Amino acid sequence: MFRHWLKFNLVGVLGAIVQLAVLEALTRGLKLQYLWATAMAVETALLHNFIWHEVFTWRGVGLAESLGQRLWRLVRFNLANGMVSLLGNLLLMWVFAGLFKWPYLIANLVAICACALLNFYLSERHIFVKTLERAPKVRPGG
Repeated sequence: MFRHWLKFNLVGVLGAIVQLAVLEALTRGLKLQYLWATAMAVETALLHNFIWHEVFTWRGVGLAESLGQRLWRLVRFNLANGMVSLLGNLLLMWVFAGLFKWPYLIANLVAICACALLNFYLSERHIFVKTLERAPKVRPGG
């Protein structure tokens, strides 16, 4: 588990860079309101992180590899980590950037760190686990 934790955090750091870059581009470049931009940046980072967790963090743990099973894992990842990240980031951004008037990039970095521990637990115990593969059966031809 410790090896997964280290890899998870490495992917998380890269995901945080992606999230902050997208947030910066959307707020400064496209002039989007910071909460809308945060939601879009979080989803971009989630997709980035899922791909890296599949091919790096939990590679070789015997996860099912069919397209249907991977898509089901992506749905579960988005529902679990996505909800923690999205709701946690939006709430903490509203508190830190909105109420406390912190710079939005600092506020977002604090929000990312606050959500990381719960996201690791969900990933390790409920998403990237061989025994929990419950992908819907996909029949050839429909």
